[in-house]
Amino acid sequence: MKTIQDIDINGKKVLIRCDLNVPINNGIITDDNRIIQSLKTIKYVLKYASNVIIISHLGRIKTEDDLKNNSLKIVCDRLSTLLNENIKFCTYDEDIKSIIDNNKIVMLENTRYFDLDNKKESNNNEELSKYYSSFADVFINDAFGVLHRDCASNSVSKYLPSAIGFLVEEEINKLSELFNPDRPFTLILGGSKVSDKIGIISNMIEKVDNIVIVGAMAFTFLKAMNYNVGQSLIENDYINYAKDLISKYNDKIILPKDIYQSDDVNSSDKQLVDINNISKKGFDIGPNTIEYIKEKIKNSKTIFVNGPAGVFENPMFSYGTKELFNILSNMDSKVIIGGGDSASAAINFGYKDKFYHISTGGGASLEFLEGKVLPGLKYIGD
Repeated sequence: MKTIQDIDINGKKVLIRCDLNVPINNGIITDDNRIIQSLKTIKYVLKYASNVIIISHLGRIKTEDDLKNNSLKIVCDRLSTLLNENIKFCTYDEDIKSIIDNNKIVMLENTRYFDLDNKKESNNNEELSKYYSSFADVFINDAFGVLHRDCASNSVSKYLPSAIGFLVEEEINKLSELFNPDRPFTLILGGSKVSDKIGIISNMIEKVDNIVIVGAMAFTFLKAMNYNVGQSLIENDYINYAKDLISKYNDKIILPKDIYQSDDVNSSDKQLVDINNISKKGFDIGPNTIEYIKEKIKNSKTIFVNGPAGVFENPMFSYGTKELFNILSNMDSKVIIGGGDSASAAINFGYKDKFYHISTGGGASLEFLEGKVLPGLKYIGD
């Protein structure tokens, strides 16, 4: 696949598709990791190109009210500070081509602003892709977190000479190591839904030595083993799938031994119970489970994590996720965190530099490991 160093950008106008979809609370960016991860590619292009145009999405745009809450202007300001460059922010009602000609680096408004018009961005409108391509000579896709989205801003690669940026290149190289991992190889899956993980389970189950299942998805597996899971979240449509998996791979599957339960996620009252005594709703794994997992995976040489062990956003139920990261950070293993909530948790709990790789894309990393062709790479040739 053609990388940024394989394509001629000297003196060219270069359009970079970044993933700058950062969390913003009350007008403040609470985690700028995705912006920071984009810097290497942007700096490289700035060095050689005549003009740099940056595009990205931010949040979801469903109503007119969403426009003011999801403007990229705040992201543009932060990127300007990190680059120490004056980035010209450009809205779609301006003369964009003229602005590009008169500014070294430009950021366009949120690509999903076009979703108010028949979801042109999210539905991969061909004319919108051509519109973006009209601003540049070369296209660089460095938005790993949205490579699995069949959207107009990804499809610019159909109309311009294209390559992947440094971030996407690193993601692909690091994640590809999981196809031929050092063994023992452990897969740790969390989050709420079994249905979200079927692809990676099916594609990786024969390759892994252990598969640790935590988070709310564990309750579907416990239910399949005839445990009473109280009011815990389960997916009834996937109980038979869980039963079949357990019958075939019982020696590989590691499930919780104890959990923290409560009547409500916002309750100040929680109880630690054995899995034989669940009566309420489970929100986290307990200390016996942590010790059990630690013992089972202690010899692992490669570990892939996707999804948290509990509702880590609530300090009441962050124990399991924190302890799991603590164990992993002290192991002599190649640990890869698969983006999304697990990446956010790892960074927020202070483990940003403790692992071999923290992916910037949850859905993209899963689909890549499922062996799917990612739409954002489809038209980028060798």
